[in-house]
Order: sequence, then structure tokens, then C-alpha cells
Amino acid sequence: MLLRATMLSLATLLTAMPAAGTPRITPLTLAVAQAASDDPAVATFYRSRDFAPIWMGPEGDRAVVARRAAFLRALDRAGSHGLPLARYDPAVVRAEFAHAADGATRGALEVAMTRRLLRFARDVSAGILEPERVDPEIKLEIAAPDPAKLLEAFTTGDPETALQSLWPKSPVYRRLLREKLRLEEIGAAGGWGPDVPEGTLRPGDVGPDVVALRDRLMRMGYLDRTASAVFDAALEAALRDFQTDHGLDPDGQAGPATRAALNVPVEARLGQILVGLERQRWMNRPLEPRHILVNLAEQRAYVVDDGRVTFETIVVVGKDTPGRRTPEFSHEMTHMVINPTWNVPRSITVNEYLPALQRGGARHLDVYSRNGKVNPSAIDFTRYTAATFPFSLKQPPGPQNALGRVKFMFPNRWNIYLHDTPARSLFARDVRTFSHGCVRVARPLELAYHLLAAQSDTPERDFDSRLATGRETRVNLERPVGVHIVYWSAWVTPEGRVQYRGDPYGRDATVLDALRDAGVELSAERS
Repeated sequence: MLLRATMLSLATLLTAMPAAGTPRITPLTLAVAQAASDDPAVATFYRSRDFAPIWMGPEGDRAVVARRAAFLRALDRAGSHGLPLARYDPAVVRAEFAHAADGATRGALEVAMTRRLLRFARDVSAGILEPERVDPEIKLEIAAPDPAKLLEAFTTGDPETALQSLWPKSPVYRRLLREKLRLEEIGAAGGWGPDVPEGTLRPGDVGPDVVALRDRLMRMGYLDRTASAVFDAALEAALRDFQTDHGLDPDGQAGPATRAALNVPVEARLGQILVGLERQRWMNRPLEPRHILVNLAEQRAYVVDDGRVTFETIVVVGKDTPGRRTPEFSHEMTHMVINPTWNVPRSITVNEYLPALQRGGARHLDVYSRNGKVNPSAIDFTRYTAATFPFSLKQPPGPQNALGRVKFMFPNRWNIYLHDTPARSLFARDVRTFSHGCVRVARPLELAYHLLAAQSDTPERDFDSRLATGRETRVNLERPVGVHIVYWSAWVTPEGRVQYRGDPYGRDATVLDALRDAGVELSAERS
């Protein structure tokens, strides 16, 4: 197959010769045709230009010089974006150019450079890793750059502009880049100093442990340089800011959870930033003017309008067990259902409710056969196993319905949606991973009002009147709302506040391991 493709490329080259005039076949173009033959995108590009090179040319060719210089500058900066520099080492590229003397070598290098460009473009624009291969619960659709359009822009326009256009446009990405640089500088300067010793520190305490806490917060940028062994008001205010930025209870005391967050080394935080950069590359596409972000790592949801958060709420997400973790994906919310019926998923039916039915429980659920609703008292549920159970279960609308008063629908193959819940106590937990996979919303009615305000002058009255009927009612959104279920354990607010959260599903650790395997290096020293 490779031989046939090579022969086709050479045939194309031969038929591209003019009938008369200067021959256009050279050792360089022959080598280009042969080297490009096994890559459809690259072969198509070179055929379209009669195998003329874009990286090789006469001495002083301005276009060639500009392309080389722009690409080498981009490679030089690759490490600053958290990319694996060894994958496209600019020093190696420069050496290859210096030693490419004959036509065959130059032709092979010509095509190799174009392939490097395409791979680099994919890496910087859409990520180094394939998300679902790293973790099967990361269900993101990657928008990789189109090779033909990229090569067209790179060769006919300004190559520097073409390369810069590949970087994610998200402000979140740019802010993460600045935090990466800051952490690297802190690491190079020795890190954040000694750990804060064990034991709880409170306002009014005095001693060397307070000094260690003060020194740590000063190095982290939360406190101006001071010299005091007293846990004073300034230290308390700085600690509250730290706790807020790390998703902790801002009680102003350095207890076990706060101390653990304080003692996370610079290198670990830098790892979170690198993962955050990769995640932003995975989402390198314009988000809808109005969209919802559900951050699984934070267990919080936001409505974003034109780049500004207009609503937020805490949420409960999937439990950290196989089959229950909430996946990451993007979709469109099309409608909400007021007073919803809960159609119990098959897995929950047979694994949780079948044993309850066999014990005479779960009477709050309606049982359905293929022919309709049946009387559960007339069924001997002990006859059935999970594999043979022929019924489905539903919970009608009502105060104790598992979906509460409203569910927000973005139909998807994982059957994930946002909904209310009667189990309100779980929202008081610091880590809220308890659901079967769907996202339970702490402020569901307020979210409904907020979404309906885009299409109604009386959103609360419209919603509440339907709720009061007790009947299941579908309300379509006139303009669908983008929903992005993400997993951000590190980000920077528009005000410059760096936010860190935990890794409840261990996904960040898996992604970081994959980045390291791909050649990404942490450049901060341990602290």
C-alpha cells in the first residue's frame, strides 16, 4: 500500500511537469513526494503545490526564513505552556537544518518539518493527550485544527499569526499560564518554606508554630512581610483568605484540613496547573454566550452570561465508586420538567430496589410491566434475579420524589441531568460526592427562575403556577443553554485569585501521570 501511494505521488509529480521549459523535478521534490506519500493530509498539501517546499529554499528566501523562525520560536516557548519540549526539541530541529546538505536529506526534512508543525498544532490547540484514553469517564469531543486550513494560513499568511492563533483563547488559560510562571519562580527560590507543624492554631496563640504559619502565608502571597510570633488579626484575615481560595471553611483557624492544604508543596500545585492547562486545551472552542459550568472537583455549578457569572450554587455529584462517578462532557440544555416522574434506571432498579422489593419494601415506587402499571402485592419478587427482573420502576411526582420539584434536561447517552432533591442534608458536607451520577442542585428553584428570565417577564410566577398543579409539566427553553461538566481543581478568577480544590475521583492524578509519561516536566523544586 505504501509503495502504491509513493508511486501515485511520483506519478502526480511527473504529470505536473510542463511540456517544455525548465524541468521541475529535482532531487528535493522527488524526496518530498516520496516522504509525503504515506500521510494523506501531507501528501494532499504537497500535491496541491507541485511538491514545492515550504521549509527549504534558496539562501535568503524571506518566506522560508520567516516560517522557520516563527516555528522555532514557538517550539522554544513550548515548555512555558506545559508541553513536552523533547517531543519537538528546537535544538534538534536546528541541528537537522544545519546538516541537511543533499536533496534527499533536505526533502525528507522538509516533510518531517511539516509533520512536526501539524503535531505541534494539534498539541497546543487540542491537547497532548486523548482524554478518553486517559480516563474513560472523560467524554469530551476534541476540536483539533484542520491540517489543510492550518497549512494554508501558515504558508500564505503571516506564520507567526497562524501559530499564535492555535493557543486556547480562554482567559482561564492565560491566567493559568501566569500562575504556572509564578509557581516556577517560587519553586526556584526555595518553595514555601517549612511545613506548618501539627496541631490546631487559633487567634491569640503565640510561639514558633505561629511563626511557621506566618512565614508560609507570607511566601504564598497572602500576608505582607512581618515578624511576630502572635496569631494576630492580620494573620487571621490572611488565613481566612487562604481558606476561601482552597474551598475550606473560612473559620480563621489552622486545623487539620487547613494545615494539610497549607503543606501541599509547590510541585503538587504546579502539577494541578499543568493538568488545568491541558483541560483548557481539550475545551479550546468558543463557549456559548450563556452556558452552565458544573465543576465536579469543586461540586459547584455556575451560569455564565457573556463571560460573567450570573448565578451559582453548590451541588452534589456522583459517588466515587465505579459506575457512579459523573462523567465529563458538553451538551445542550433544552428543557426543564416541573414535578418530574423518576424513571428509575435499570442499574438502580435491580441492584438496590429489587432486594428491597423482595423484603416487602420500596412501596413508594410504582411497578410497571410491558402492559402498564401492576399491583406489587400480587408479585412474588423473590422469583427474580437482576438478570431476569421483567419490570420497571417509577416514582410519581411528590414531595419525596428523588428528583425533587424540577429537573433540568440536556438529553445525553449517559442519562445525566441536573435536578432538585429532598435529601437536603448532603449539601452541608464539605465534599459532596453522593449521587448515582446525576447532579443534585442546592438552589433548584432559583436556577429555574434564572433560566426562565431569559424568556419571561414573570419567571417566578410562571414556574410556581405550574409547580402548584402537582402535575408533570415540560417547559422548553426558547434558546438552548450549553452545559459543560468539567473537572477543574485549579483555576484563577478574573480578579487574580488562584483557586485550588481536591481531586475527588483521582482523575487529576491520572491525567498528570499521563502528561509526565508524554514528557511534560515539572520545573518547580520540591518544598
